[in-house]
Amino acid sequence: MSDFDLGDGFRKAFLASVGAVATVSEKSQQVIDDFVKKGELTVEQGKAINEELKRKARETVSDSNDAALRARMESMTPEERAEYAKKVADMAADINAQAVEPDSVEDADNKE
Repeated sequence: MSDFDLGDGFRKAFLASVGAVATVSEKSQQVIDDFVKKGELTVEQGKAINEELKRKARETVSDSNDAALRARMESMTPEERAEYAKKVADMAADINAQAVEPDSVEDADNKE
């Protein structure tokens, strides 16, 4: 047990949840397509069902990721949690800044 890397476990749980969403999405689309071909569903009904299944799968993955993140943070010291929170806040600020930059460039181009 001393060789257990919590980061590796978190990464594996995340990857497994992403794989699960992809699999559910693919399989649900196949089933819906089969029903549409047989005339048991209209295309619009099939699309609506598929979107609902995708939404539920994303929620399940989100819940799973939240639980894994909570478990990881519970194993940290208060100092480690504070450092981790700062790192996440810095990442969010960088991502937010990057998201704003393309709009700023377009706005500058439109003013000319």
